[in-house]
Amino acid sequence: MSKSTRTPASAASNTTNAADRHDLIRVHGARVNNLKDVSVAIPKRRLTVFTGVSGSGKSSLVFGTIAAESQRLINETYSAFVQGFMPTLARPDVDVLDGLTPAIVVDQERMGGDPRSTVGTATDANAMLRIMFSRLGKPHVGPPSAFAFNVPSVRAAGAITVERGHRTKTVKETFNRLGGMCPRCEGRGAVSDIDLAQLYDADKSLAEGALIVPGYSMDGWFGRIFTGCGYFDPAKPIKKYSKKELHDLLYKEPTKIKVDGINLTYEGLIPKIQKSMLSKDVESMQPHVRAFVERAVTFQTCPECAGTRLAEHARSSKIGKIGIADACAMQVSDLAAWVRTLKEPSVAPLLGALVHTLDSFVDIGLGYLALERPSGTLSGGEAQRVKMIRHLGSSLTDVTYVFDEPTIGLHPHDIARMNALLLQLRDKGNTVLVVEHKPEVIAIADHVVDLGPGAGSGGGTICFEGGVDALRASGTVTGRHLDDRATLKAAVRKPTGKLAVRGASTHNLKKVNVDIPLGVLVVVTGVAGSGKSSLIQGSVAGRDGVVTIDQGSIGGSRRSNPATYTGLLDPIRNAFAKTNGVKPALFSANSEGACPTCNGAGVVYTDLAMMAGVASVCEECNGKRFQAEVLKYKLGGKDISEVLAMPVGEAVAFFGAGKAQLPAAHAILERLADVGLGYLSLGQPLTTLSGGERQRLKLATHMGEKGGIYVLDEPTSGLHLADVEQLLGLLDRLVDAGKSVLVIEHHQAVMAHADWIIDLGPGAGHDGGRVVFEGTPAQLVAARSTVTGEHLAGYVGAGKATPVAQARRE
Repeated sequence: MSKSTRTPASAASNTTNAADRHDLIRVHGARVNNLKDVSVAIPKRRLTVFTGVSGSGKSSLVFGTIAAESQRLINETYSAFVQGFMPTLARPDVDVLDGLTPAIVVDQERMGGDPRSTVGTATDANAMLRIMFSRLGKPHVGPPSAFAFNVPSVRAAGAITVERGHRTKTVKETFNRLGGMCPRCEGRGAVSDIDLAQLYDADKSLAEGALIVPGYSMDGWFGRIFTGCGYFDPAKPIKKYSKKELHDLLYKEPTKIKVDGINLTYEGLIPKIQKSMLSKDVESMQPHVRAFVERAVTFQTCPECAGTRLAEHARSSKIGKIGIADACAMQVSDLAAWVRTLKEPSVAPLLGALVHTLDSFVDIGLGYLALERPSGTLSGGEAQRVKMIRHLGSSLTDVTYVFDEPTIGLHPHDIARMNALLLQLRDKGNTVLVVEHKPEVIAIADHVVDLGPGAGSGGGTICFEGGVDALRASGTVTGRHLDDRATLKAAVRKPTGKLAVRGASTHNLKKVNVDIPLGVLVVVTGVAGSGKSSLIQGSVAGRDGVVTIDQGSIGGSRRSNPATYTGLLDPIRNAFAKTNGVKPALFSANSEGACPTCNGAGVVYTDLAMMAGVASVCEECNGKRFQAEVLKYKLGGKDISEVLAMPVGEAVAFFGAGKAQLPAAHAILERLADVGLGYLSLGQPLTTLSGGERQRLKLATHMGEKGGIYVLDEPTSGLHLADVEQLLGLLDRLVDAGKSVLVIEHHQAVMAHADWIIDLGPGAGHDGGRVVFEGTPAQLVAARSTVTGEHLAGYVGAGKATPVAQARRE
């Protein structure tokens, strides 16, 4: 382990006196997740980058310790009454944490969940547009809320006067509240049609399990309500229902009923599904619920508002020839140009603020978006940059900004702009903490904190603190790999076929025709917004034999773990049951085998109302989650809790030979090891995994699916420089095993390693959507005809070759 001085050269004047606590954030004895009594001093008003392999403890230190405690302390400044309405935050496990300033966390959590949430509503750009149209739009139709698609109109008898130029017109009804929501689609822009055959099996009765909607089991409250409501016979097949019975089952409005002396509410199946499922963003749903919705529900553009989400009065008011729906549909860079043409002194401050917000989109590399874009469709990187926008014009100083890999989803061409924004925040007198892997961002740091040396239980310590030059000479994993560069391959693989795409026009694509080679590693590149995902998701994903691994988040609670997520626990439970002659359900901490005291959680949570709750290890099971009787049953000499505590690497050997030999489990474990997750324990909660770990867990899971074509969307997200090397080896093994691998990627190491590159552009939004290059990486570098080609040429011409690249070259 190598350490340099903790004082970065550019911050020497501020940090030479370490005793001056006003200039330092001091952490002493941090033990969050895998941190091992970590102590570190971080200079304030400087840019500090936290590095280390995936799972080394970066996020645990930055987000789980520093940012979490800052936000908890801020919450404590509110009254106890107000705190009762706020999320309760437990104090991080740390001995000393002082010198904190208010923290603003800008993370990669997906936005949305509500289908009415858009880029415009998430950034306040829509709010300013609504005010602008309420002041300048002709005819004048009312207040700003009249242009809000998420505000319904509340009607009452009477009349409303609407201005039309110099005249007025009287409408027969008035509004207690005039909103802009389209009454047909309720502001969603789309209406749905449900396939009844996907809701129930008409040949069965309710008692026989006729309902096939996820979560609608007859064993729980739904069963008590549906079988006890008295509107139909639960023992009669649905196909024999009368028209009234079928109507009540499917469409009945909420009605108070009493079942077994308990007051309940009965509601028809379709309105209940609309409220519980269709009111949410499809992207945020659990996988099994999302699969049901995609199978059972057909969405089509609302015929009344043509997808604009707005009522007729909001669509009719225009500034010149532009209505608010037209403005929201524009590319942001074009919208900014149009707003600049408006010269109206009465709203000059508003126009200035709106232009500033729209320009911030362009500055941050999101000028290709439209304000009407549903926020749930943004990638993690896009979501993080959208969240940045509201902070760029902030007058706040001496706060701590915390970023989680802000360069994810950015082409090398755009990373320089992101760096400038990070430095801009720092230069205003703020402390900027960045978790990052990209060398381009590490290079601008005033101070670097490197965690490791490994991941999981092998990490959690500070390996290095100091400047970037000292990091290079430190001998840590990050220092050794900081200047790694993959070299171009001397020979590329020959395709075994092709996948033809013709006339692709999803989003900004301009009738693209392209042949994607099969049997090789193909990388699709281009600046953010150039049309990469539109091409692959719109024209490749969903075809027979195509396995798509996107950036969607992993669903699951603190009870979910790698064993449950990958399906590994099923063969393990069955093996335990067969060996011991008992039921498999005993070996599930979420079922019959759960400890009755903690219900299989391993910890007991005590709610302290407005104060942070307390979690303590269950005294009954000592955190093992299972009943004592269950732990008497062994497989290969180990009980189920001991198996779940194993790291993947150990479990590979355990289930690969001997009395516990289990081929089905061994195959899954080998895939987990192949993607670099050998250090994870089988029972580690998914909520504790880093972004890179979750991405690789998804990859390992999908590797078991049948299909000849693998589509990966930025698989280097969250990966350390050393991990990228391992990923390249995995991609090679997939191709060598006969798979076709198609990767959407910005990382130059992956580009250089490709057999074939398809580059889209030349710009973003309407300036992109075309294939600007097809060929080998060597041809792209030689031509230097695109932005990607220029950056790749600079990349392979500098630094040192990675071992994978070196082996390929030899």
